[in-house]
Amino acid sequence: QVQLVESGGGLVQAGGSLRLSCAVSGRSFSSYTVGWFRQVPGKEREFVSGTVAGISWSGPDSVKGRFSISGDNAKNTVYLQMNSLKPEDTAVYYCAARPGLRVGASRPSEYDYWGQGTQVTVSS
Repeated sequence: QVQLVESGGGLVQAGGSLRLSCAVSGRSFSSYTVGWFRQVPGKEREFVSGTVAGISWSGPDSVKGRFSISGDNAKNTVYLQMNSLKPEDTAVYYCAARPGLRVGASRPSEYDYWGQGTQVTVSS
């Protein structure tokens, strides 16, 4: 069993940056595939980025070059660095995990554990 707790969300102006954190407890995240998703009301949960064993992959073209995922083994935490934020990035951001290696996992159904989410609001 693994628990995920997101933090770092908030209100930021367009063009600004935020770094989201996903603290993993119960297991070392190095043995898990970890992903970030986001969701706005009335829409499906959207994959943003994922990582496992030092490999990372991104979701929509709209975040490529602006968002990056990384991990800190010592803190057992995965980060999502978001730069050049746009109003359309406004969403609840979720961290998710699944045991083992699943490079490229991008569907919510591929992940077994979820955090409670953190709100990101980008004002224009």
